[in-house]
Amino acid sequence: MEVVNLLEFLNKTKSLHALEYATCDSRLVNFLDLISVDEQFTQKIDLGLIFYSEKTLDHFVIIDGLARLVSLSLLLHAVCECYKKTSPKNDNAIRTIRTKYLLDGTRTKVRLPKNLQVIYEKILYGERLSGKEKETPMFKLLHSFWTQIKEDKLQASYIFKMLQKITVTLVETGSVNYREVYYSINNDRGLNQLNLIDNYVSELKTNKEWESIKAIYQNKERDIVLFFKDFFQSKFNYKEFDSNRLYEYFENYCKTMRAYMKPKAVFEQIHRYALLYSDLLNVKMPNEVLRQAMIDIKMLEGEDTYAYLLNVYADYVDGSISEATFVEILSTIKEYLHNRKETPNNVSFNELISYLNAFLACK
Repeated sequence: MEVVNLLEFLNKTKSLHALEYATCDSRLVNFLDLISVDEQFTQKIDLGLIFYSEKTLDHFVIIDGLARLVSLSLLLHAVCECYKKTSPKNDNAIRTIRTKYLLDGTRTKVRLPKNLQVIYEKILYGERLSGKEKETPMFKLLHSFWTQIKEDKLQASYIFKMLQKITVTLVETGSVNYREVYYSINNDRGLNQLNLIDNYVSELKTNKEWESIKAIYQNKERDIVLFFKDFFQSKFNYKEFDSNRLYEYFENYCKTMRAYMKPKAVFEQIHRYALLYSDLLNVKMPNEVLRQAMIDIKMLEGEDTYAYLLNVYADYVDGSISEATFVEILSTIKEYLHNRKETPNNVSFNELISYLNAFLACK
């Protein structure tokens, strides 16, 4: 571990690469607000730990700490914009700031995930942003910097005096898996779970299989998460499902199943259940009797029964139970949902599952 000045760290590095699944929008830092904490800058301002790994000499992978580096870059850019074309001396200073802190030749020094990099480059290179891009946290923070510098008439030298007091502690992670470190630090911050899974899948070399699963739901995140919620509840008997732990559930499931089968076989099994769940979700049953039964369940707000129905539907498709038995199960669930609507909290669905399982055992 090493305590360094954040501004100097940005100066000494040539490039800082973000993880492809990383996000920073929710944790951006308004450095100018720190001025009111200690207006004379008599004390150091500690902004905590930055986890990194050295890619090559002066080129680093930032595992955690991206938001602070992006925030600092946006402040430096705001200073440049506020003093642009005010004097030849300031124009020279702006070129120095951009060369030392913002750019690595023709590229940005901080390199973000693709969706964020597009906006970041537009900001730094002065390109026109769309209305939607102006609604992003990065642009809003930049605008806040502009406003504060103008309204408070903050001198660039005063801002740099403050920045020279900001320190972070660098922590080298070595060869530890980046994703595992990132997840352990940030798993309570609403991470994009599908991006984490994308990265995990690439390690297993099952990208094609994973993309085919997402394609069943036309890459709609809500439907993909719904499938995995009910799939994992049916496999692990979870009483509650936390969508913010989807990556964790997914990784645990894959690790468990890989003890018995190859990764591609695991994904083939998930793919099969994903197709079946899509039938339930979109009422694409093989005949009119089953379709009408599922429509009735949907109309009675029976989505909480889908995890159970997924396994029963799989048994029906496999031929393990007859259509008549499946229809009877659907009718029983429909009657239960109707009664639940009329008399809330009358009978829990778990009690009904026990009855249905006993019924199936007799068939």
